[in-house]
Amino acid sequence: MTTADILSRVDHTLLSTTATLDDIRAVCDDGIRFSVASVCIPPCFVKEAKEYVGDKLKICTVIGFPNGYNTPAVKAFEAEEAVKNGADEIDMVIPVGRVRAREYDAVLEEIRAVKAACHGRVLKVIIETCLLTAEEKIKLCEIVSLSGADYIKTSTGFSTGGATFEDIDLMAHHVSPGLKIKAAGGIGSFEDAKRMIELGADRLGTSRLVKLMKNDNSHSSY
Repeated sequence: MTTADILSRVDHTLLSTTATLDDIRAVCDDGIRFSVASVCIPPCFVKEAKEYVGDKLKICTVIGFPNGYNTPAVKAFEAEEAVKNGADEIDMVIPVGRVRAREYDAVLEEIRAVKAACHGRVLKVIIETCLLTAEEKIKLCEIVSLSGADYIKTSTGFSTGGATFEDIDLMAHHVSPGLKIKAAGGIGSFEDAKRMIELGADRLGTSRLVKLMKNDNSHSSY
């Protein structure tokens, strides 16, 4: 597996609250240079970023981020707005409190509402694994599998933990065929990225791998 293979699965991410449009354009430039899957950026920059990159790069953005406790109607509106502004992919955060309360039907309905608002764009569902029990993670594999979403995603990167090998392995054993897995949060090396892919991750949310490539062009294969 080459670094190019790994980078082709990366959502190169900049979600800092202090990011400027110049910062976003720089991330887009890096995304194009290293042929990543997409850049994941704040919703307020989607329109300008899409105009900047055109068809050279996919633009991903986040919905209900990072806490997930917006109402379903607000999340659906956010998704509609993002798509209108040019987003190719949407990463939404579920309401973890409803999961903890076992309000699983409400979670499923919300995901389906956001998926409808994506109008065919890719939807990734962030379940924030670091806040969940193993039982809850397994249940969410079932719910997201039923929802029509395209991916189940581990983490926002803004909570108490990120992706772990154990969580990717658990997801790979419990999602339905066709539902892909995105590992995000704390992926700091190509070795870790390769292991995540081997365990079942199809997409990786990280900013560090591109930074490593910019600082050291000696990487070739893993």
